[in-house]
Amino acid sequence: MEWQPRTVRQNENEVTLAGNKSWYLVSYDVHDERRLRRVAKHLEGYGARIQYSVFRCRLSVREIERLKWELTKIMDRTDDLLIVGLCEKCADRVIMRNNSERWSDSIVTYEVI
Repeated sequence: MEWQPRTVRQNENEVTLAGNKSWYLVSYDVHDERRLRRVAKHLEGYGARIQYSVFRCRLSVREIERLKWELTKIMDRTDDLLIVGLCEKCADRVIMRNNSERWSDSIVTYEVI
């Protein structure tokens, strides 16, 4: 029996949990210095830092769920987390000062099967 990824309905389109990746902006506000460093180091494994507490990540639905779960283990109830999903058109319209690269062209991702 061949492995088939589970699918979910999202806006009338079939999306595989293991496949299609989208851009996400991940921002955080952590009140403790030690937790702040741990959250930042953890997010470096998922994406690229844009500003001090803002990362851009290209993740699948499964990866974003795993990231949220992992961050709940690190962060405290007083800390804040904001994750904003961007469609491809929105990601192409992101304007970054002093950086001319487009988001859709800048990160090459590989999937090991």
